[in-house]
Amino acid sequence: TVVREISARVEKERRANAKLAKETQANKDKINYFAAKGGKMRLVAKKMRAEIEEAEENKIDVRKEDKTIRPFNIEPHKDIPLEVLKLTSVKVIKDHEPKQADCDVVLKRGEHLQIVGPNGIGKTTLLESLAGGHATGEEVADGVKIGYYRQDFSNLDFDKTVFQTLMDSMKRKLEEEMRSVAAGFLLFGDVMRSRVGDLSEGQKGLVAFAKLKMEEPGLLILDEPTNHINFRHIPVIAEALNEYKGAMILVSHVPDFVEKIRIDEVLDLSKLKTNKK
Repeated sequence: TVVREISARVEKERRANAKLAKETQANKDKINYFAAKGGKMRLVAKKMRAEIEEAEENKIDVRKEDKTIRPFNIEPHKDIPLEVLKLTSVKVIKDHEPKQADCDVVLKRGEHLQIVGPNGIGKTTLLESLAGGHATGEEVADGVKIGYYRQDFSNLDFDKTVFQTLMDSMKRKLEEEMRSVAAGFLLFGDVMRSRVGDLSEGQKGLVAFAKLKMEEPGLLILDEPTNHINFRHIPVIAEALNEYKGAMILVSHVPDFVEKIRIDEVLDLSKLKTNKK
């Protein structure tokens, strides 16, 4: 389970930190010895001191990763109609060719739909087209705002700073409120001034979730939202999605993650009949 995985990873990092601390202390003892000798030994001591400082910085980085994002919720916007989305057909990949397949899905406010199917059937492509709101066979109710989590983050502007990205996502441009939300996702300090394109994949994922929270979507579409996320954050994200009161479409290959989220309907693309034409 996710909980067992977290416990195992935490224990592994704890042992790595303990080993690093032991090695660091041993090297500090050597530095003091070499420095006392003087001459060339002092240069050796200086080099070792720089290496130790770098090692200790690495240890601090690990400790920073010990932090978990704050529990959060994604509030959908107001005035969402009862029927949010209708799907009468979807595009799938069969025999290496895109084909239209009939289906009958009515996704209502508060309902969560999981889309499943084998690799290569076109789940990511389908979500991308659905997120546009005008795919063949798709009808999104008027006024419904769509929030889209792409696993490659290509719907984020990589040239914008994190600060700009999150401020642009807010209806009310309140910097203090934005920074409070961002801090809950461990986004603060230098990270806020960084270009989105310069962030790690995990940080981009946290920016994407912070952005979704601020956008208040009525229809939430998520494509593999755990792929790049630190394992510690996954239970928090699962809880937020489980409690989401808008309509949601989810694709995920992680059973432990999905089982923590209320799923009302499953659409298996492999079982749909494609049109002959």
